[in-house]
Amino acid sequence: MRKTSIYRKSTLSPNTQWKLIDWFHINRYVERLQQRIYRAECLGNKRKVRNLQRLLVRSKAMILISIKRVTQINKGKKTAGVDGEIALTNTERLKLFYDLSELHIEKHNPKPSRRTYIKKKNGKLRPLSIPTIRDRIYQNIIKGTLEPQWEARFEPISYGFRPKRGCHDAIARIFRSCHSGSRKRWIFEGDFKGCFDNLKHDYIMEQIKEFPYDNLVDKWLKAGYVDNGVFNKTQFGSGQGNIVSPLLANIALKGMEDTLGIEYKPVKNNGKIVSYTNVGKYTLVFYADDFVIMCNTQKDAEDVYELLKPYLGKRGLELSKEKTRIVTIDEGFNFLGFNIRMYQTCQGEKLLIKPSKESIKKSKQTISTEIQKLKGNNVSAVISKLNPIIIGVGNYWSPSVAKQTYSYIDHHIWGCTFIFLKYLHPKKSKTWIINRYYKPDIAGQSKNRWILTDPKKYKQLTKMSWIPIVRHTLIKFRATPYDVNLREYFERRDEKKFHRNCIKSKQKMAKMQNYKCPICKMSITDFGESLVVQEKVPVIHGGTRQYNNLQLVHGYCNREYYNREYYKMFPLKGELPTKQHKQEDYKIIRQLRLAEIS
Repeated sequence: MRKTSIYRKSTLSPNTQWKLIDWFHINRYVERLQQRIYRAECLGNKRKVRNLQRLLVRSKAMILISIKRVTQINKGKKTAGVDGEIALTNTERLKLFYDLSELHIEKHNPKPSRRTYIKKKNGKLRPLSIPTIRDRIYQNIIKGTLEPQWEARFEPISYGFRPKRGCHDAIARIFRSCHSGSRKRWIFEGDFKGCFDNLKHDYIMEQIKEFPYDNLVDKWLKAGYVDNGVFNKTQFGSGQGNIVSPLLANIALKGMEDTLGIEYKPVKNNGKIVSYTNVGKYTLVFYADDFVIMCNTQKDAEDVYELLKPYLGKRGLELSKEKTRIVTIDEGFNFLGFNIRMYQTCQGEKLLIKPSKESIKKSKQTISTEIQKLKGNNVSAVISKLNPIIIGVGNYWSPSVAKQTYSYIDHHIWGCTFIFLKYLHPKKSKTWIINRYYKPDIAGQSKNRWILTDPKKYKQLTKMSWIPIVRHTLIKFRATPYDVNLREYFERRDEKKFHRNCIKSKQKMAKMQNYKCPICKMSITDFGESLVVQEKVPVIHGGTRQYNNLQLVHGYCNREYYNREYYKMFPLKGELPTKQHKQEDYKIIRQLRLAEIS
């Protein structure tokens, strides 16, 4: 069979060429280059770092991955910049690839971002910058090149906008620092005022002056934005909405540990270093522009204001008066949607982490709003809409003491859905509604007899109280996925996270296929695309819905599945076949697959 290269134009249509891309090997090539950059930075080989960064930026594999992420995976793929350009079809994506391959990234001149606003929790508006699609692709390339270098430099207590780190790691770190018996009794809760909008450009550029493409980053910072048709210059900050902005913010905010004099001492077991312990009177936890400093005494907490002045001045920042405060651990504080507080119990002091009141209130409002929007639809639409919200919110709260909160949210959902059913059937009695729509658990995982059920499709609404409480394991001290020696460690963490976020049937299928997508051979635990259950042999052609005939694949792979199989089986020469010929050949493919399984 004649192989088709994506790097040169061929007789195949652009749509077909994009479908035939071997994403597994392209991702492996980029991943290995990033690992080499990380290792060279750890060894202090600056020259090798720059050479590898140039190689990665100029590689066509990195361009392909960036186009796929920006135009297929990211949520903002349908949002255009000031030029109105988007790429939602494979033909448009391939055209973008050929255009960007012929240009040198150094000669790219960024266009201004399009400014839009979203509401914040306090009612104020948060400005968002939307770059053009070409700027987003280039930014993803620069981010993927710059990030491995800085992962070797970042502080271990930084958890925001970093690969394989998240909110739960930050909360676990706080729990470990403030548990009962700890001397850290005073909390300095801080927040930067307009962090992304006020960072000094000169300071950011000073930090990345060794990067070969620092001029392009400087152009993005100074590109400006268009608000209601009026162009505005940007003298400070890196607009929220830019792909590279979170990384630049992390680079600029690095250094608070040194300012506070925080050091770490290795903890050894049988001569091997097993962990690190904090040395000093301060312990820091950083997540994006929010941070918490745990102190021994009240005076130590009050001294933080003076200690942070030089740190803030260099970066052009100031602390938010509304969100910055000093409290004791007995009073408690909110961080990332959780409330952390020391409670006095009959067994002594216990540090408990619970969902915060603001987080609970926001979740209730979200559920009520979604049900209001669905008025006029059937019960199936309500169940399909609410289940992902219930599972998502429940999984976020699952590492905390949240069982009581789960029951409270379930009761709120029951009230909202019953009102919805009364609106749907205004002339029916309550008894009729209950008998028709409330059934026992079909899966048998609960004895609850009041579960909202679609009487036609037998879909049921998930109960948040079914979600188990699973304590989160804190990520290792300086662990990063760019360290080749930690591949197995992160695979195990991803599998645990997958099990926590998926239903049991998907967990079983994932385990049977070794957590790999059978089509693209890439991991299903670390992918931005949704997962779809696919039949190896369709039921209409003799297949079954049993586990040996089901597989879990990426949503993108599922859409392209039969096209990929078709062109592997029947290589093209010249024009594409007609629809009738294609359908006939599909029958041959299905018969062959049925023969393989039997």
